[in-house]
Amino acid sequence: MRDPGFGIYIHWPFCLSKCPYCDFNSHVAAQIDQPRWRAALLAELEHFARLKPGAAVTSIFFGGGTPSLMEPATVAALIERVAALWPVAADLEVTLEANPSTVEAGRFRDFRAAGIGRLSLGVQALDDASLKFLGRRHDAAEALAALELAGRLFPRFSFDLIYARPGQTPASWRDELTRALGLAGDHLSMYQLTIEDGTAFAPAHARGDFVLPPEEDQAATFEITQALTAAAGLPAYEVSNHARPGGECRHNLTYWLGGDYVGVGPGAHGRLNGEAFRQHRAPAIWLERVEAHGHATQEREALDPAIRAEEMVMMGLRLTDGIRADTFAAASGRSLWQVLDADGLARMEEGGFIARTSAGVRATPAGMLVLNALTAELLG
Repeated sequence: MRDPGFGIYIHWPFCLSKCPYCDFNSHVAAQIDQPRWRAALLAELEHFARLKPGAAVTSIFFGGGTPSLMEPATVAALIERVAALWPVAADLEVTLEANPSTVEAGRFRDFRAAGIGRLSLGVQALDDASLKFLGRRHDAAEALAALELAGRLFPRFSFDLIYARPGQTPASWRDELTRALGLAGDHLSMYQLTIEDGTAFAPAHARGDFVLPPEEDQAATFEITQALTAAAGLPAYEVSNHARPGGECRHNLTYWLGGDYVGVGPGAHGRLNGEAFRQHRAPAIWLERVEAHGHATQEREALDPAIRAEEMVMMGLRLTDGIRADTFAAASGRSLWQVLDADGLARMEEGGFIARTSAGVRATPAGMLVLNALTAELLG
């Protein structure tokens, strides 16, 4: 387990269309005043630099929304401002999320020149029928072309897939994942399709317009994912994320290991100096408040030590290596063994859902399938 590091998250809230499964803070906008948004994001960075001066930045992550709709000049300006406001690590990781449409792929060279070293592509599926169902704007041919281009232009790249889609069987997922592994760089993310409130899929699923695979098939696809990725040299390091050794997303590890991070942009969250920050979600209101006050923080609260410790348990159990007791104590100020419910820990050990390690505890493969229930048992 490495040092959690210190990350900068920059949220770009705009998309060309809203995917029916997406519950992120994203908004469709026909026109965007890029210079105005660039100035506001720079202003929020400066605000947070005054709250966390001197910390060495280990990662910058452009998320969304669709950050690849940003002008490359905006991306470059933000990276340069981070480096002017904070010291940066020699191996700084700079990630940008992108969709693999032909229009966005046409900007890849400019994003590389702007300072992006790691590209994360929202592929989601490798066949046109599934992409249409998921509301994606690209087809399979565009996805393959974007992956090939990403592999040539960027030192590191990753892509996402969604599994347990309607009509998908364990056998068909095995075929799709085998194909994906042949296209992979140093990182893959695989997410099980879930129906979230507030998405277009929620009422459609409630009406019976489509059904998800049965639970036993969903469990089988998860197990297939673990086996195939491990065999291909990209084992899971987190419940949904797989990487070759050294290819892990360092920015996300900052979250999962309990490190501090700045979040700028509409709805962005941050954690600094024992406090949690959340920026206003609505893009127009966020922009107005930043222009008036230099930031748009809507909520700022001291993190209760007990809640902070519980959050670290929830995040740490997502990692394949689990929770190290010494790292946990250093970040939370509490003993792992005092936070975990002794009776719950004993039951979960006996049931084969949790295992003690020489350093702490980790979820077993069976525990990874029921993380929410496992966490509830361990926290009493």
